[in-house]
Amino acid sequence: MQKEITKPSKLLSPDGSLKQRGWARKPILEYNREDIAVPWYRIKEWSHYSVLDKEQGFGFQMTLGDIGYLTLIGFTWLDFKTRKSIAGGTVRFLTKGKYTFPRSSMDIVDIPFPGWNYSAVIKQRKGKRILLANYPRFGLMKGLKCAITLIDDLTMDNTVVATGYSDNPHHFYYNHKVNYMPAHGWIQLGKKRFTLNPETSFGLLDWGRGVWPYRTHWLWASACGKQKGVPIAWNLGYGFGDLATHTENIVFYDGKAHKLDKVTFHHQNRDPTQPWRFTDNEGRLDLELKPLISSHTELNMGILLTDSSLLHGLWSGEIVLDDGETIKIDSFLGHAEDIYWRW
Repeated sequence: MQKEITKPSKLLSPDGSLKQRGWARKPILEYNREDIAVPWYRIKEWSHYSVLDKEQGFGFQMTLGDIGYLTLIGFTWLDFKTRKSIAGGTVRFLTKGKYTFPRSSMDIVDIPFPGWNYSAVIKQRKGKRILLANYPRFGLMKGLKCAITLIDDLTMDNTVVATGYSDNPHHFYYNHKVNYMPAHGWIQLGKKRFTLNPETSFGLLDWGRGVWPYRTHWLWASACGKQKGVPIAWNLGYGFGDLATHTENIVFYDGKAHKLDKVTFHHQNRDPTQPWRFTDNEGRLDLELKPLISSHTELNMGILLTDSSLLHGLWSGEIVLDDGETIKIDSFLGHAEDIYWRW
């Protein structure tokens, strides 16, 4: 069963439970944060952006987040030619909502994360999203700067889910992903500047708001690009919440959503150095992801723990659209992850 949400409403009832559960093509539910029925330190909010360029062989990620106990800004540089990555950022503990994140992923608003020795801001605008940063401490003091504009075509369908939990009505996850956004601008690492080309540089937004269980496991994958001039993207994921009404598995072909049911990630004990395979339960998806950059990270900070397997690489295989047409995918750049959290 795939229940599509088509009527706008508030996300939460006055008691903190979801008013509607399902998937949508646009974020039409209002995130009424004031009706959340748990303490402030259990609320998770973030905006994660990723820009990948297969032709030039690099990628960049920027994340702003507040997971209750802490707020953070993170950056990652991906070099697909050397198959190496660099990560850096700043974490601030017990900020208790000092940094207010917007209620909507579509609001026209600036989201700053200021610091005494760096600057970073996400600018949400109609039809575009702008990432600006100057982080001198990145990469062994090489420094990182960026000015990136992502073109968010408002006529295209997106990935939106309102997911609840059967064991606790106050737990929920409201998520908006824009899986295909051409990018232009530049990224500077040290003294070397990389110019983005909207024909080959494609961005992703993962916008999340929710109250999660303390122990959580999720699997997520996404990729996008152009094939014969047609924009193609997909979003795959599962592992958390009550999915009786929907999944977040969607293929986007020329801006239109083609909804999938259940998808399975096949891997060898979460090993990110080996290819992963992805299939669905209706014979509509069979893809393989071959890693270019892989990582397995375990971090235990007592109350916080993460155990993540992550790979970026090239996707190939076949997808069947709603009308029965088979689309062959050849070497699309994207990612997949399998993550355990205690947060």
